Amino acid sequence: MHLAELNISFAKANIDDPLLKDFVDNIPSVNATAESFRGYVWRFKDSYSKVLSYRLFGNPNTLINLSVWESADALKQFMFKTHHVDIMKRRNEWFEKPSSHNFVMWWIPEGHIPSLEEAKERLEHLREHGESEYAFTFRQFFEPSDSGATKETTQSRM
Repeated sequence: MHLAELNISFAKANIDDPLLKDFVDNIPSVNATAESFRGYVWRFKDSYSKVLSYRLFGNPNTLINLSVWESADALKQFMFKTHHVDIMKRRNEWFEKPSSHNFVMWWIPEGHIPSLEEAKERLEHLREHGESEYAFTFRQFFEPSDSGATKETTQSRM
C-alpha cells in the first residue's frame, strides 16, 4: 500500500500577486526536493492557472497539492525535516486560515494514481465524519494491516 495525501490552501491573493512572490519562488525547489526524496512516488502536476481553474472548493485562489508516498514516515520526513517546513512556518503570510480540515491522507494500492475528484471526496468525508481509516491525518493515523484493512494508531506530529 502507498499513502496518498491532499492538502489545499486558499491564497490571500492571485498567484501572480507580489504578496505570494516568496511562496511562488520557492515552489520549484520544494517540488524538486520532494521528487528526489526517498519514498516519493508521484505528485499531481499542472500549471498554476489550470490548478486554480479546477476550483474544486469554490475559491478561485485554491492551491492544490496531491501526492503519493511509500510510507507515512517518508511523507513526515519530507514535510518536517526539509526546507518545506520553512515554507509551512510562513503559511499565514500567504494563505487564509483554514476553517476546516485542509489536509487528508488515505491508503491506496501500489500503482494507483488518485484523481483530484477522489482526493476531494476524501477531504469532504474527513470534514463531515471525522477521522477514520477512509480519511485521516497524522493526529489520528491509521496504518494499513496485512489483511488490507487498516488499524488506528495515534501519532504525534514531529
